[in-house]
Amino acid sequence: MSKEDNKENGAQSVSRRDFLRKAGTYSAASLSGAAMLLSNPKPAQATTNVEWAEHFQKNYRLMTEEEKQEALDRLEKRYSEEFGKEVTVDGSPAMDGVLFGYALNIQKCIGCRRCAKACVAENNQSRGDEQQIEWIRVLRLEKGQFSADDRDNAGYPGDYGIQVGGNAYKPAGVVLEGQHYYEAEQVPEKDAFYMPMQCMQCEKPPCVKVCPVQTTYRDPDGIVVIDYNWCIGCRMCIGACPYWARRFNWGEPSLPAEEMNPVTHYLGNRPRMKGVAEKCTFCVQRTRKGRWTACVEVCPVGARKLGNLLDPESDVRKVLETKKVFRLRADLNTYPKFFYFMD
Repeated sequence: MSKEDNKENGAQSVSRRDFLRKAGTYSAASLSGAAMLLSNPKPAQATTNVEWAEHFQKNYRLMTEEEKQEALDRLEKRYSEEFGKEVTVDGSPAMDGVLFGYALNIQKCIGCRRCAKACVAENNQSRGDEQQIEWIRVLRLEKGQFSADDRDNAGYPGDYGIQVGGNAYKPAGVVLEGQHYYEAEQVPEKDAFYMPMQCMQCEKPPCVKVCPVQTTYRDPDGIVVIDYNWCIGCRMCIGACPYWARRFNWGEPSLPAEEMNPVTHYLGNRPRMKGVAEKCTFCVQRTRKGRWTACVEVCPVGARKLGNLLDPESDVRKVLETKKVFRLRADLNTYPKFFYFMD
């Protein structure tokens, strides 16, 4: 947009940088918002409709109820204009007496990746050739077995006389690392099993500890959320996550209007900007309304379970009581609420 156009369109079309250049005397809260703007994040498809109030609003969890409603109304108006459809932005808080937990049966998973695709559609992730973002990964692992015949001199290569560790020259058991990207003609494959991964919604999330602007935090229902407006794109959360569960918008997100899910939540699947981190939120826009996540709904073999860990009758609690259960990297003491189990 040219400077002449800006003048004609009035206050809303003054560029962010022009405004910030004159904002030297603003309060500390306003300057914190400016730090986000200098990282040059842009809304999914348009920037001209962004209001100044959105640039300088508080961190969502510090807003009053009135301020939250104003923020939701602003976004609904802007998204509806940008995507040409009626968009709702929900702000439902965590429900009392609920602590969400997730369980996944790795014996049942067939590696079809319907969960990953349903997640993209539900949560308005970027798609297309330039930038495809998926919050769910499905690892393909090779089946194997340990055999004494595969051991090679118990780790002592005879000619060198140097101990290099057991099986150093001929690994026994599973020999391939997990494959993130596979294109099987048919799943499940005979010689493979599959391990889906996503945000573990840790009780002690490392990503929250390292966030310098406290834009990511854990809600009372156990879901770790992100206020995208306050993300400065430093990616410290990505480095801190031991599960590689966060994604970063390196480029302008590609979200076609016809594919945009108009039922959104402020802390969940609303359109993200360039230069911010994002991740799975257990479909907060669904679960806080009593619905299943998209991945649970679409799984064709019923491998995925979601429930209230505080409810003894929930699916997840029954899994924890009756199945063989484990958590990834339990040694890190992050206490994931995402459990894997076997029948």
